[in-house]
Amino acid sequence: MGRLEGKVAFITGAARGQGRSHAVRLAEEGAAIIAVDICEQIPSVFYPMATKEDLDETVALVEGVDGRIVARVADVRDKVSLQSAYEAGIREFGHVDTVLPNAGIMPVINEGEQEQAWFDGIDVLLTGVWRTMETCLPGMIDRGRGGSVLITSSAAGLSSIGLNTVPGQAAYSAAKHGVVGLMRLYASQLAKHMIRVNTIHPTGVNTPMVVNEPYGAFVQEFPEIAGSPNYQNPMPVPLVEPVDISNAMVYLASDEARYVTGVTFPVDAGYLNR
Repeated sequence: MGRLEGKVAFITGAARGQGRSHAVRLAEEGAAIIAVDICEQIPSVFYPMATKEDLDETVALVEGVDGRIVARVADVRDKVSLQSAYEAGIREFGHVDTVLPNAGIMPVINEGEQEQAWFDGIDVLLTGVWRTMETCLPGMIDRGRGGSVLITSSAAGLSSIGLNTVPGQAAYSAAKHGVVGLMRLYASQLAKHMIRVNTIHPTGVNTPMVVNEPYGAFVQEFPEIAGSPNYQNPMPVPLVEPVDISNAMVYLASDEARYVTGVTFPVDAGYLNR
């Protein structure tokens, strides 16, 4: 029996990257998956975002480990589409007891006219987390069986080392810090319902958000930022793998962590311990 047998996980940003890895890894441990992704480009994002074909591949990978999955296209910025995806999952699986607000973007990183990048970053990375929680939590509370919320923050949510103040990166830093405040508030309020809330803080992860041609060009153009020692991990790995974050998610979603709540959980190769 898997460590998450009988649990149902609602995962945003599930079409690829960390979200896909979480879906597959949690399914391997017995969880049913409700997978959500926008599958559309946001103009201020400088790299190609996930597509419906990517989401279909996540479905195939989950089913390939004998997992059960419902996948829907939905935007975490949009209450109606997110609620519709949630209801589709409830119809199939009956409940949600693990929520992974994981959808994330890195808006434009170059200098120039990019004020919209601030608003897009905050809308997806902070408001989208809040909206995902508010979509799932009423049913979790009513069910009365506890549960867990695992918010994807970042090492940049506990430190601003290595970031600059162009609007997209400023929004990323502000939002990743902001979800820590959300986590602490909700962890305090939901403890009486045995619902645990934690944030996970990865260093750089080997996903298309980081490993892409435009970001490589950014590193070349601004080596004092992206190429500086401040961006390097003390452990000699340039990037961790998505499954490294997923393994932490499995632990925090499982009953092994039944009394772990209100914590900032780094998976960062020592990035924050310098």
